[in-house]
Amino acid sequence: METAGYRPGGRAGSMSSKVQPKGGRVAGAREGRAIFSLTICPEVALEDLLLGPRSFSLGSAISASFPSIGAKAKDQPASTPESPPLLEANAEAIHFLNSLSQEELQMLFFSETLVMVSNTGEPEGELTIEVQRGKHEDNSAAMSHCPQVHAFSRGIVDTMLCGNSLLGYLTWNLETVEQHSQEFIKFPILPMERKTSLLRQEGQLAMTRSIKDGEEVKTEVTFLPLHSTLGFISEAANLLLLRVMAWRQIVPSNARFLALDMEGKLCYSSYQALGSQTIQVDHHQAEVFIVEQTIRSEDGIPMSCQFYLLSDGHLAKRVQVGSPGCCLITKMPVLREEDEIEPPPVFEPKPLPWEEDMELYSRFLERKEQLRLSHTRYLQQHPDAQALISDFLLFLLLRQPADVVTFAAEFFGPFSACRPPTPPLRSSKPLSPFRSLDPVAEREAQPPRAPKVPLWREAGTPGLDEEDLLSLLRF
Repeated sequence: METAGYRPGGRAGSMSSKVQPKGGRVAGAREGRAIFSLTICPEVALEDLLLGPRSFSLGSAISASFPSIGAKAKDQPASTPESPPLLEANAEAIHFLNSLSQEELQMLFFSETLVMVSNTGEPEGELTIEVQRGKHEDNSAAMSHCPQVHAFSRGIVDTMLCGNSLLGYLTWNLETVEQHSQEFIKFPILPMERKTSLLRQEGQLAMTRSIKDGEEVKTEVTFLPLHSTLGFISEAANLLLLRVMAWRQIVPSNARFLALDMEGKLCYSSYQALGSQTIQVDHHQAEVFIVEQTIRSEDGIPMSCQFYLLSDGHLAKRVQVGSPGCCLITKMPVLREEDEIEPPPVFEPKPLPWEEDMELYSRFLERKEQLRLSHTRYLQQHPDAQALISDFLLFLLLRQPADVVTFAAEFFGPFSACRPPTPPLRSSKPLSPFRSLDPVAEREAQPPRAPKVPLWREAGTPGLDEEDLLSLLRF
């Protein structure tokens, strides 16, 4: 078996370098990229077998190239190629991501383990995917809860140890906040290791790629504006997005997302539903929903991967198109179902025929007699109450007012200690017999009291004399 990107007798991952001319740019380089680019051959690798089509492949041959300075470069002026148009996700993809909710994603938080097998059925490795609720600290040291995706795998391909790990933090709309991935292949001569980091900061997405081939390390840093990453699906977001599609049993039609190709450039990614199928899982027949993901690179060939998903989002099988191996689940998980919220019970009032119940009717008669004796005893002890009520009823029947409430307030008003004094002169606007709930307004509504002036005066004291008294009596 020949490992992808490794050829017997040759040096895996050989590199060649060239110097960049002044005033010129790398042909095909993008705006904002580093001065050199990494190109990886699109061959089958362990991570493609485990985590799906993505931008890099561990067992790929790597080459780093710089533009050269030659006689032609000195004689001819450098030409700047036109920048290609920015790729954008379409409205269907953005609408699908905006339709996600926190409650729905929390139903998909669980861990699962699959076994990587060869075409002969021999186990070659293991893949574990865990999605849970995590905490992320942003640049301002603020903590927030978000989906956390952790995946790691280990395997042996052609007697060489290889593996990868992935840790990502997402928003509730599957936007990438931070992601770190590491891959390695223990080649006999020159081990290979690659690290990739995505970090959302200051209105842009910073991508750092570091490839170590033996003792040589190549690093590339790319900054992508956030508006250009709208609808971007990273590796961590892809694992959770597949669970959402399986949970809904729906794949957005004609949706075009963004992803990273094998060179770390933005490209289009699409999903297609291939229908349902029944497979054998741990002596059980399981119905799976098949989704095919295709990443279309501008420079390479499209890469497709098929995911066989159970109804609750568990990954039952994964097949890389063109790869002899696959990933399988060995134990049937307990499928999770959506909780059905039952309406609260409604208890209708039931009629109580207490008159037919001998015990209740006996209690009613006893209570009735107790109240009658209590009321009679009170009226006997307070005869003025009976006289007061008799007078009120007598005046009520004689006057027969239209407003009984106001008549009762005027009748019982003089008996109140809080009633304001009656003004000495009649007014065209009589006072209300009802007491105001606002004490301030009640005090303002009271008429001002006339000052008490003595009608006579003693020697040496002010007062009214005879002339003043006569002036008060005149009309």
